[in-house]
Amino acid sequence: MESVEELTKKAIDLDPKERIRLVEAILHSLDKPDPEIEKNWIAESEARYDAFKRGEIQAEDWDEIRKRYER
Repeated sequence: MESVEELTKKAIDLDPKERIRLVEAILHSLDKPDPEIEKNWIAESEARYDAFKRGEIQAEDWDEIRKRYER
């Protein structure tokens, strides 16, 4: 197997579009969503939306939320 240094040299020699495709492929290989977490997020978002529709929770303006967390 080639070393990281050897692969880096080969990657740098690629044209820019091919380098972008390589980076995207590498990042995609690292981004493996956990199906259980995805299922839980879907259930949570649906529950929150249903509560919103029933009037149990209120929507907040994005600008106001952002102001609370700006540093």
